[in-house]
Amino acid sequence: MEIWPGKPYPLGANYDGSGTNFALYSSVATAVELCLLDDDLNETRIPLTEVDASVWHAYLPGLRPGQRYGFRVYGPFDPAQGHRCDPSKLLLDPYARAVCGQIDDDPSLFSYSFDNPEERNQADSKDHTMHAVVVNPYFDWGHDRPPGHEYHESVIYEAHVKGLTQTNPDIPEELRGTYAAIAHPATIEYLKELGITAIELMPCHQFVKDQHLIAQGLTNYWGYNTIGFFAPQNTYGSGKTPGSEVAEFKAMVKALHDADIEVIMDVVYNHTAEGNHLGPTISFRGIDNAAYYRLVDQDRAHYFDTTGTGNSLLMRSPAVLQLIMDSLRYWVEEMHVDGFRFDLASTLARQFHEVDKLSAFFDLIHQDPIVSQVKLIAEPWDIGDGGYQVGGFPPLWTEWNGKYRDTVRDFWRGEFSTLPEFASRFTGSADLYETSGRLPVASINFVTAHDGFTMHDLVSYNHKHNDANGEGNADGESHNRSWNCGTEGPTEDQAILALRQQQHRNFLATLMLSQGVPMLAHGDEYGRTQSGNNNVYCQDNELSWMAWDRSESELSLLDFTKRLIHLRRSHPVFRRRRFFKGAASRGGESDWREIEWFNPSGEHMREDEWQQAYARALMIFLNGHAITEVDAYGRAVEDDSFLLLFNAASEPVDFTLPDRSVSDSWRVVLNTTDDSDDSAHVEGSTVTLPAHSTVVLVEVANTESE
Repeated sequence: MEIWPGKPYPLGANYDGSGTNFALYSSVATAVELCLLDDDLNETRIPLTEVDASVWHAYLPGLRPGQRYGFRVYGPFDPAQGHRCDPSKLLLDPYARAVCGQIDDDPSLFSYSFDNPEERNQADSKDHTMHAVVVNPYFDWGHDRPPGHEYHESVIYEAHVKGLTQTNPDIPEELRGTYAAIAHPATIEYLKELGITAIELMPCHQFVKDQHLIAQGLTNYWGYNTIGFFAPQNTYGSGKTPGSEVAEFKAMVKALHDADIEVIMDVVYNHTAEGNHLGPTISFRGIDNAAYYRLVDQDRAHYFDTTGTGNSLLMRSPAVLQLIMDSLRYWVEEMHVDGFRFDLASTLARQFHEVDKLSAFFDLIHQDPIVSQVKLIAEPWDIGDGGYQVGGFPPLWTEWNGKYRDTVRDFWRGEFSTLPEFASRFTGSADLYETSGRLPVASINFVTAHDGFTMHDLVSYNHKHNDANGEGNADGESHNRSWNCGTEGPTEDQAILALRQQQHRNFLATLMLSQGVPMLAHGDEYGRTQSGNNNVYCQDNELSWMAWDRSESELSLLDFTKRLIHLRRSHPVFRRRRFFKGAASRGGESDWREIEWFNPSGEHMREDEWQQAYARALMIFLNGHAITEVDAYGRAVEDDSFLLLFNAASEPVDFTLPDRSVSDSWRVVLNTTDDSDDSAHVEGSTVTLPAHSTVVLVEVANTESE
């Protein structure tokens, strides 16, 4: 076999049509071997003798895609000083573009003896670990282009590759649960009819399935346990050839783009699957432990953990920052994704101890001409000190607005003193974002997400029911701000079922009509249930999958959701690019009368009314004549005006319509208690809202009223 010196950049295995260049960073290694594996896992070791700036490299002419490989790294094994090099462990390339197989629970994966953790274990892990695969980077993208939806025009749909498609009868069985299933016309047609503009896929980076879960008949279903930041998760590929999932992922993105749907990836750059000091040696730990992981300053045998997973990546390390930036650029440039949602993003901002929006991570993101131009969504918290950072991220970033979720849940379950904050959240959370020069679209609004109750369960359970997870119901959030509407779980009581349906629609209506960017969790559009389990991270079964055999009430809810999304997308008054001018976020009147707030009597809300603890009803006027949108011919067109009536009280409330319509007339376009309601009303008339309900009225044009 010919071995040429090769180049130190780019890192990883890169096939150029004639051969493959291999490059691995390790500042602590004394020697590195490239290990090539055949189908029977027979190993050929090639010493890498070329080293530049701590990058070990070689070029192998003629080596083609499909080749399995790994590395063995020689160097200090001194955990007390933070070094864990162990050549007995075959290590996964941190830059692997594809990964073959999974780890098992064999003791050889660990560098210590189970019987005596102080005793070194040098058993070979080759047959029990994951292997990197050389991939063909060439793909026919045709005329693919990013849809480029503006944030204010976006409706995001959070989904799991397998959960969304596993039981869809319109998809061939052999494709279900894969990237090909997402790309299937049945899935794309469903997403298009729903009206979403972007699908946010839960982790698709290669992750590790925890052996302690597998031993209990469970698995790591969600995938927040990354080991390969360049490789698509191999179990989501439908092909049998190692590495074929790369082309399949690209084909999925291309198909979604053809349908004008963006692809946002949920990415986990805050930690890896190697866990704490007792975890397996799979990749980073054995390559350069102290360069990749944040260690306890006075005890470098242990990991500084702000993620709850055992380790955190070292965000002041050039190697880590390069890894993350190279990964992000790869997924944008080579895989054509349109944005990222960063899991536990506060950890990424911890260059030292505190969360710092001036950290090197943000500097690198903001100056990068590729990454800075895609959608950047932060989950703005972690479990470390000062980790809750909603509103604290810099410009360019949007955030999962946890305060929106909590406020909307509290308002509709009838908590006291929620009106002022409800007004702030409904109008885009200016109190969180405006002072830092950000816009309403900085707020990714959500009521539910993968983590927690589904929307159906939010109105059906007061308590979590996670016994199936095998942790004695101790896992998952205990304070869910939910309300079961009168009884816990399933019931035959028609009044309770009707109330739950109303509450579900109230949540959907609030979500889609609020300023900001709405995010819908998959299945909430029809009422998917997890039977009260609010932490299905380990449930790869019907409990967490979408059901496609819908009841009449579920189909009705699905139709309601479609109409809501269409209403939002048709009217810019619900998706403003800028904040209201004035004190609208506190319930005051906008300087330009873009928004006005009324009590049920049709009078402007007074300050004392905002502070009434028992107040649970209000009326919002959105002035369509104060906002214009450019049509297809470049002409400025005014929007319609709307009245939004909210009653979160436990009894009916009479609303007197204020004098705000140019034509003096209004027509109901949305009623969470009555789908058939399209009644007309005039200013000064009374509209009675049942308990726990929402009504939306649109101004009737003069010609229509006549």
